[in-house]
Amino acid sequence: MGRLALRREVEEANAYLQKATPLGSVGSTWALHEKGDYDFTLAALIPILFLFGDDPTLLYPKTVEHLLGVLLTEDGGSPLLSVPNTLGIVLDTENHLLMTEGSRYLKNRWLCLHGSSDADHDNKANGLEQWLLRHLAKLGEAGFYEFNSIPYEGYTLTALLNLEAFGSPAVRAAARKLLDRLNWEYAVASLGLRQFPPFRRQRRHAGSTDLAGDYHTALMKSWVSLSPDAPTQLRVRAGGLHHALWACWSPYRLPDTTAHWVLDKPRDYLVRIGHGPASSPEIYSGGPGYLLSAGGVGRGESSLVVARPTTLLLDDNASQLSEVIHLAGPGKDFDTWNNTGVWRRFAVAAGRVRTPTGWTPDAADAAWSVYQRSDRLCISVYSAEDLGLMHLSDSSNPHAVLTAIATANPDRERLRSEFTSPDGTRIRYDLYAPRDRWVILQVDGRSASRSFDQWPLMEEL
Repeated sequence: MGRLALRREVEEANAYLQKATPLGSVGSTWALHEKGDYDFTLAALIPILFLFGDDPTLLYPKTVEHLLGVLLTEDGGSPLLSVPNTLGIVLDTENHLLMTEGSRYLKNRWLCLHGSSDADHDNKANGLEQWLLRHLAKLGEAGFYEFNSIPYEGYTLTALLNLEAFGSPAVRAAARKLLDRLNWEYAVASLGLRQFPPFRRQRRHAGSTDLAGDYHTALMKSWVSLSPDAPTQLRVRAGGLHHALWACWSPYRLPDTTAHWVLDKPRDYLVRIGHGPASSPEIYSGGPGYLLSAGGVGRGESSLVVARPTTLLLDDNASQLSEVIHLAGPGKDFDTWNNTGVWRRFAVAAGRVRTPTGWTPDAADAAWSVYQRSDRLCISVYSAEDLGLMHLSDSSNPHAVLTAIATANPDRERLRSEFTSPDGTRIRYDLYAPRDRWVILQVDGRSASRSFDQWPLMEEL
């Protein structure tokens, strides 16, 4: 794709494609379907066909013929909904469905646009477009199961970009709506093109500490590089280059508001994102120069949710978890964590607060440490083996912040259930809340909506 886009080594690229054969079949790989995942390849071949297939100087007619007859294996109007060899019992995952059925739909569309009168290639006559529109609408209503998934979110995004680029007007609009939503969620869940949200699936990535290594960030860096306000030294990590390539050719662009929020948070906000039953919510308290991200909650191994530490990102060069303040607990087993204890400029967990190596308090007493990390932001930290608290204050005077926060919270034992901010806000919490309940109990005497299985897809409080 890159060679053809740059008009380099065109003959070699065509020769490679003409010799290629399918590596397997579509659908998830498992013990009785060991050569699956070919839909990942389909989703990359479809843009090559659409971008270059009408220019015989770039994609030779023989190459187009090989793509359509050999490499692009899926066409017709019958979507493959279940994992192969599961007797139709196990529904395949979001990214596989979007890659497989998006590629089937787009191959049909190419053939129709290039003269095919076969009813199997007519996406309206064969029912595939109606199915695809219903599927995209369902994702819009219910949200994504594979939220923040490492690595699958990147493949969901590129499959949607294919549909937004090459689908019918109705399909393009539906795909764009989902892309806008996913990218807006990234905007409120990131700071400085870094993020550390809870994620679902791929538990082998539970130990990942990278703040900017996911595929969504790779795409986002490419998109925001088009803005005149973008940083001048943006670099996409090597592992994300194959996804960032989609942003180079795709007609999709970020909405202006989303791009502005990715680059700079204009105001303070508290956002809750619900993901439905047996899942983990996302909670973000952010504003100019800071982002508190709740680490999520484990809902059992079968949920595939990986709860991670609650983190504080600042306007700095931190790229790893060890370089930012974070807290989690109890213990080290993330399956037992309920790290949803985030409110406006406040975080609490049943474990210690971890501060980066080299950080020293600008003010401290026997209970609290206050760190001044900019000319307007002080971070107050209370840390014990089974209790961690963090609060952010707009101030350039750490000693005044220390006095205010110590005066507002004179009883250390009471901190296990209640915190009072220097402005008088009282926050009550349950450090060992059940796995289906928000850690926050009350704010200023008002009971919180704690059943996060019932939370809407996104709400600002």
